[in-house]
Amino acid sequence: MKVLVIGGAGYIGSHVSLELMDAGHDVVIYDNLSSGSMVNIFKGERLVEGDILDTAKLERTLAEGYDGIIHLAAFKAAGESMTAPEKYARNNISGTINILNALCASGTRRIVFSSSAAVYGEPEYLPVDERHPTNPENFYGFTKLEIERILHWYDKLKGVRYAALRYFNAAGYDVQGRARGLERNPANLLPVVMEVAAGMRDELHVFGTDYDTPDGTGVRDYVHVNDLARAHVAALERMVRTDESLLVNLGSDAGLSVLDIVEAARRITGTPIPLRTEARRAGDPARLVASSARAAELLGWKARYSDVDTLVRSSWDVYRAASKGVK
Repeated sequence: MKVLVIGGAGYIGSHVSLELMDAGHDVVIYDNLSSGSMVNIFKGERLVEGDILDTAKLERTLAEGYDGIIHLAAFKAAGESMTAPEKYARNNISGTINILNALCASGTRRIVFSSSAAVYGEPEYLPVDERHPTNPENFYGFTKLEIERILHWYDKLKGVRYAALRYFNAAGYDVQGRARGLERNPANLLPVVMEVAAGMRDELHVFGTDYDTPDGTGVRDYVHVNDLARAHVAALERMVRTDESLLVNLGSDAGLSVLDIVEAARRITGTPIPLRTEARRAGDPARLVASSARAAELLGWKARYSDVDTLVRSSWDVYRAASKGVK
């Protein structure tokens, strides 16, 4: 297949692109490089530098003809979305509508969308499955849920088949060591821990140590980015076979606490990783763990690399090399 990966120069997008090429598909990257990097463009890929708010360029690019597209071009900082909702509405919602309209004009009818566990909000039960109520607690999560609703209507009215993949916490780096582009200004736990270990920042801030969890810190479901990438390819290939849309969670079916990650990182990196404890942040649940049973049923997918050692070790390989200036 010929696949357009929108946002393919970013952290997750680069891994998805590698997985597509590993599966024998032709890959074109569409990215404005605002958070992506040329380091994440690999041999065999073509880059179209463009923005999803540029409707004319989107239409010209999609007019080249694709078997499907993968959309990963969203802003994703939950905290920022609460102070700059207009930025997130414009890029995430309006940008996706631009993509869908260009998709329809081109005749392409398949899209894999990177959604988020943020659509669920505070969990009412665990593990969270796809039947769980959706009640986002931040505007970022709202944009993801709104896009899912728009996708449903484009399926119904325009015949656009979609796969909405609700990620939990993406982490790690390519286990073969190919993708090495660091995230810019990361806010997620593991890259921040790696920056402390690599001397890029002084300490880790831990928000909340009095949760009802074994060690008092928040528990989250971390899924390795290689596992996420496999799910994107499997979802696109399933749409080709079945001509059906789908919505699934992608998680590891297990939880790791903040201190689980920190202790593994200390052991693997051999560095102290100093931390400072802070008060809880509003809206942070004690535990958030996924059920990925539906992904197993529909995609034959199960996390392979999402154990704590693989998550930390694959990340440390990249951050250690970056701290030493290794290309």
